[in-house]
Amino acid sequence: MSTPTSIRPVVPAGPQTVAVEPAPRQPARWSVRWARRRADDQPPRGIVSDAERRTPSVRVALQLIHATLLALLLVIGLGPILWLVKASISTTQDTLRSPMALFPSGVDWANLATAWTRVHIDLHFANSMIIASGSWLVQLVVATTGGYALSILRPRYGPVLYWLVLSTLFVPAVVLLVPLYLTVLDPPLLGVSLINTFWAVWLPAGANAFNVLLTKRFFDNLPQEIFDAARIDGAGPYRIFWSVLLPMSRPILGVVSVFAFIAAWKDFLWPLLVLPNPDVQPLSVRLPTLARSTELDVLLAALTISALIPMVLFLVFQRTFLRSAGLSGAIKG
Repeated sequence: MSTPTSIRPVVPAGPQTVAVEPAPRQPARWSVRWARRRADDQPPRGIVSDAERRTPSVRVALQLIHATLLALLLVIGLGPILWLVKASISTTQDTLRSPMALFPSGVDWANLATAWTRVHIDLHFANSMIIASGSWLVQLVVATTGGYALSILRPRYGPVLYWLVLSTLFVPAVVLLVPLYLTVLDPPLLGVSLINTFWAVWLPAGANAFNVLLTKRFFDNLPQEIFDAARIDGAGPYRIFWSVLLPMSRPILGVVSVFAFIAAWKDFLWPLLVLPNPDVQPLSVRLPTLARSTELDVLLAALTISALIPMVLFLVFQRTFLRSAGLSGAIKG
């Protein structure tokens, strides 16, 4: 039996050169990813290039521009507040004659004490804190339960309810003043008027569709596997809401809290309508009514106290507010 032999191509004799074009080399996947990453890591191009920034003249000019813009922002942002503080401890004559002068007749610290005692800033400040705290609590309860029902429970009529809540954002708030006031004046099933009570401010504040939709969008981004695992372990809707959902929702709870507290603190029109009694009016309503019967220096001192108190509260709790406002990175791992 003959063994099979390998067939070899016959090459013609003689020195011949064949020009063979190399096949195009495909870049490796890791090199493409590295190039994209390098392109993403490069800083965006601006008006001034990096080479121009290294020159002394351009660097000095940019520093001067930055310093000027920073000074303008400080003057525009802090200027009115600093002038208010200065005017609150100045006399009325100094404020009227030379409003930009720095204490021509000296510092009058008695204006702050007079504003606190005679204008009763302490009483109206307490009313503002009660109104803001109650509105915050009602809005937080409505926003979390509404978002939980629309995002996690998902009833059959959920889409219809979602569009109904969304449609309320297109209704101007001024249009709802009359029907809302009539509802508070004679609420159904109660038979008792809510005028001159804090409930007249707390309950309407809870009907905030923006907070409900905001919490719903946050709950939609939470991993559904956690809720499925809780249901398998035997947790009911209330248990899931209290023990699973709320601990994971601290960022959105902080955002809603900031929005609710600030909106309730500076609200003027609705508390003016439903709280005609001066003893229950907040600072935002009472201070404008006292402008005609109060001296200018005392009034400015009262305005300073009412403006500095929320600023101090923000400075004390700024870490909590800023940490809560960062929705990115809320879900880790």
